[in-house]
Amino acid sequence: MDRKRSCTLCGGAVMLLLLLLGHMINALEVPLDLPQPPTITHQSPKDYIIDPRENIIIHCEAKGKPHPSFTWTRNGIHFDVEKDSKVIMKPNSGTMVIDISGEKAEAYEGVYQCIARNEHGSALSNNIVIRQSRSPLWSKEKSEPITVQRGMSLVLQCRPPAGLPPPIIFWMDNNFQRLPQNSRVSQALNGDLYFSNVLMDDNRNDYICYARFPHTQTIQQKQPITVNVLDNSPSGERAPTFMQPPGMHSTSMVLKGDTLQLECIADGLPTPDISWSKVNGDLPSGRFSFHSFQKTLKITEVTEADGGDYRCLAKNRLGSNHHNITVVVRAAPFWISAPQNLILAPKESGMLTCRADGNPKPKVTWSVNGIPIENSHKDPSRKIENGNIILSDVQTGSSAVYQCNASNEYGYLLGNAFVSVLAEPPRVLTPPNHVYSVITNSRALLDCASFGSPLPKITWFKDGQSVVDGDLYIIHKNNTLEINVAQPVNSGKYTCIASNSLGNKENHIYLEVKEPTRILRQLGYKVIQRNSMAVFECKVKHDPTLFPSMIWLKDNMELPDDSRFEVGSDSLTIHDVREDDEGNYTCIRNTTLDQDSASAMLTVFPNSFVSTNTVSGFPEQPDPPTDLELTDQREHSVQLTWTPGDENNSPIQLFLIQYEDSLHEPGVWVNMTEVSGTRTTAHLELSPYVYYFFRVLALNEVGLSEPSSPSRQYRTNPAQPEVSPSDVEVIGTSPDSMTITWRELTGLESNGPGLQYKVSWRQKDVDQQWTSLTLANVSLYVVTGTPTFMPYEVTVQAVNDYGPAAESTQTYLYYSTLLAVWDAVPLSTVQGHPEPEKPQELIFHGNEMEGLLFGLHPYSQYTLYIRAFNGKGDGPTSSNQIFETPEGGIVCTFQNLNLDSLVVKWAPPVEYNGHLTGYLLKYQPINTTDELGPLKELLLAANETSITLDNLKHSTRYKFYLNAKTIKGSGPTVTEEGITIMDEGFCYLDVQLMLISTLLFMAVFCVCLFYICEKRKVRVSSFFLLFAAMTSKQVDIATQGWFIGLMCAIALLILVLLIVCFIKRNKGGKYPVKEKEDAHQDPEIQPMKEDDGTFGEYSDTEDHKPLKGSRTPSNGTVKKDDSDDSLVDYGEGGDGQFNEDGSFIGQYSGKKEKDTAEGNESSEAPSPVNAMNSFV
Repeated sequence: MDRKRSCTLCGGAVMLLLLLLGHMINALEVPLDLPQPPTITHQSPKDYIIDPRENIIIHCEAKGKPHPSFTWTRNGIHFDVEKDSKVIMKPNSGTMVIDISGEKAEAYEGVYQCIARNEHGSALSNNIVIRQSRSPLWSKEKSEPITVQRGMSLVLQCRPPAGLPPPIIFWMDNNFQRLPQNSRVSQALNGDLYFSNVLMDDNRNDYICYARFPHTQTIQQKQPITVNVLDNSPSGERAPTFMQPPGMHSTSMVLKGDTLQLECIADGLPTPDISWSKVNGDLPSGRFSFHSFQKTLKITEVTEADGGDYRCLAKNRLGSNHHNITVVVRAAPFWISAPQNLILAPKESGMLTCRADGNPKPKVTWSVNGIPIENSHKDPSRKIENGNIILSDVQTGSSAVYQCNASNEYGYLLGNAFVSVLAEPPRVLTPPNHVYSVITNSRALLDCASFGSPLPKITWFKDGQSVVDGDLYIIHKNNTLEINVAQPVNSGKYTCIASNSLGNKENHIYLEVKEPTRILRQLGYKVIQRNSMAVFECKVKHDPTLFPSMIWLKDNMELPDDSRFEVGSDSLTIHDVREDDEGNYTCIRNTTLDQDSASAMLTVFPNSFVSTNTVSGFPEQPDPPTDLELTDQREHSVQLTWTPGDENNSPIQLFLIQYEDSLHEPGVWVNMTEVSGTRTTAHLELSPYVYYFFRVLALNEVGLSEPSSPSRQYRTNPAQPEVSPSDVEVIGTSPDSMTITWRELTGLESNGPGLQYKVSWRQKDVDQQWTSLTLANVSLYVVTGTPTFMPYEVTVQAVNDYGPAAESTQTYLYYSTLLAVWDAVPLSTVQGHPEPEKPQELIFHGNEMEGLLFGLHPYSQYTLYIRAFNGKGDGPTSSNQIFETPEGGIVCTFQNLNLDSLVVKWAPPVEYNGHLTGYLLKYQPINTTDELGPLKELLLAANETSITLDNLKHSTRYKFYLNAKTIKGSGPTVTEEGITIMDEGFCYLDVQLMLISTLLFMAVFCVCLFYICEKRKVRVSSFFLLFAAMTSKQVDIATQGWFIGLMCAIALLILVLLIVCFIKRNKGGKYPVKEKEDAHQDPEIQPMKEDDGTFGEYSDTEDHKPLKGSRTPSNGTVKKDDSDDSLVDYGEGGDGQFNEDGSFIGQYSGKKEKDTAEGNESSEAPSPVNAMNSFV
């Protein structure tokens, strides 16, 4: 929509016009509660043809404050309604009713005009021409038969009486049947019947012309015409000639906007064919058509461009003929800029414009309150310039109605525009808190009609944020806010504020953008057997706040009134299907805002016809998806919705979404994402500055469907680049230049127009500014004037019209790499002048200024030179540097041998590296704590390679240091360790003594163990722990293998002895306790001594009593055979048990002599663990 205003003025009115354009608005509405001049709201047409049988009603309605009064003029003279009893005016209206009963309607024919007045001005209606419709009779005439030879042309004239409006002509016979017409016989525009050539079949006596008068709905009939066709002198074949219009050229005039009809009727035998063309042009596309068997050309809504020459061509096999018709287009006056109402505050200025055009050019005149402006009272604030009325510094009370009249010979225009001078604060006319509901992707129009004087300015806000006229929003001249493609994000509260110098007024409006209603799946083609059941599903997706209704149609008609048709909530079921149920079924889902529909064909087969392939069907590729829609449109994302196509007997597995970037790569479709076959929406993440088209393909087990039709285009807004160029490389192409290269961004990566590359460089580790250059459409730049062999920092950054990329790509350049080359030869091998060996090379990086040369021969002379190289080749070599390597350095080995002496052997150095003068041997002992003893030195001759060292300590480690010597000094030290062999006698004596002491101790231990087992006084584990503790003190031999083996054998022997001891005891051997039990039938255990610190034991001088816990028969006797005599029986009140190390922990105890109630307590023997603690 063009929202710009333009106007052309001459002279000094240009500046004033700029000040007044703000008051030029369309269809300004003033609230009726405010004072205002009259405005005509309804009137009869200019040309008003009345039916003489009915009353004449001439309409004139107007509004104003105060309400206007009405008067009429007839033929320019005041028409006094009150003096004519046949004329009345409706109350509060200017509509006039004329009763013509008993009167002739002709008496009231004339030109009428209505004037509406109030205290602020007068408004005029159009001149209304009242004419009575007429349908006169045919004048009586005698019709003579017409005789014509076969093959000749013929015209039957109708010539109906002149009626108002003109009648409609048609030809019929006596039976009121229309006469057949064709390319040979046709009716002309004037009603005459033309025969291009006559046949014998045209011989008849009932050619009757009828005229129908539309206003009176009467039909007039002409006398029948008789045509006699003779065959006695038939006409021969002839080339075409024109019957209507005659001759070779004619002229036709038409008014702009009307319909142009041109006709050509030709005589000829055979019947000619007619064709049309425009000379020097084409027929207007979309506005022309052919009628009456190509004989009439019809052009609607004629424009000036339709003027010119048209040619009709008549042709048969004997020749052709043409006729040119010149069309002249005239125009009644039409508005270019009709005058508009003007609201001014006191002291304001304004302008009334009246621009009209026509052919010929219309004459424009102004009136004030119905009086020509030149005859009205003079007003100093008003003047006319270039047909416009200029008002300045208006005053209260100067309101008026101005009329603009534009007329030419073909008609006139009359426009009323009032000027109302008042002061009024703003008011918003749109109802407050109005809610607008629209469907996603449709257009939303939010109204904010307002009024005020001065004219208020409208400002729009959404959720407190100002709304700006632009791509997303359009603010029209009438202050309506338009959202061209509404999205859910546009929902919310909108506020329009009207403000002028007298105040502000705001109004809140709410917009709800709802999801569209969509049928999820097409109904599908149904092939059903007769007497079975057909089910059509019509499930719908809709906005939750909308409630869709469902309508089913069959062949675009309502469903039959039959109980077999069952309509469910989202389906249609047809029970007991019959052949007459075949047809096209349509489901329509309607909401208050939108609708969707789907159709399917039902085919019914008889029971005898079974087609498995038809009913079940083979799997095929799915049909392409349809109805692609873009919703939830955001800055860099959008939601795509579609309707799946028919699955074709194989479920859809997934949907493939593709996009085309019509801006950067038109015609190239790129896979974007895939979604499950059960989904019909996808959320798509987008890149900036891309013109997207989307399409969807469906995949089943057979394959991919054809692509859907593309969605509408979706453009994302530009943004600054997100990435900078990659693969930045810097190459030194010459000593004083470097070449910077990079990979350019793709159109998708550019993110906006005006993509360029900012290339920057500076010398590394030097305090200097970056040098930058911006380039476009290149991926290479050569920097010249750079110093040789200097590193540089280089960055390449992407930039577009919206800013630079967040990061730039940085790299470093080192111009060259050092290459060190030298020749070497050992001087000791030189006999005469040495020949240099093959040069050896070492490579150092360009930023290194020193390095080590490895693998040099000692006592050699080398020549060294250095040169730089890079990717382009080697640079010049430096001057030669000569140096010598020193003498010295050997490699040696040695061995160890005897008990108190060692033989040290070594091999001479591989290379002497000079003159070998001898060897220096040093050695010192190492004790058991790794401490070094005194160091001894020996100087040996150069020809010696071994030495025997005597008087060394036996079983001692020694550390040896050996150096080869030249006149330059000692070479590198070789260090080794050796051990003198241990004394065999001493070792054997130690072992024998250890074995003897061990066996002696074992004997003593076994005796003690046997005694313990017999007396049961001390736990075995106590001695064993003691022994283990004693042996563990032998630190020096604890780590020896023989000792570890010996200890394992001793432990095994002790374990065997323990097992034998306990087996013997458990076999029922006699112990002292057992003997006492046998001697005393009523045993009593003596209390154990507790005060002397010794182990409690049984006394021989006292009576023996049975142990607590022993089983005594009821008769008081103890049977021998019943005694287990086990250590377990002597535990105190419970079972005996072993402790963790396997020792027995059963304890002896005396029996209580009296019950606990008498205060006596039992005594128990000390625990073996306690005994062990006391022992230790």
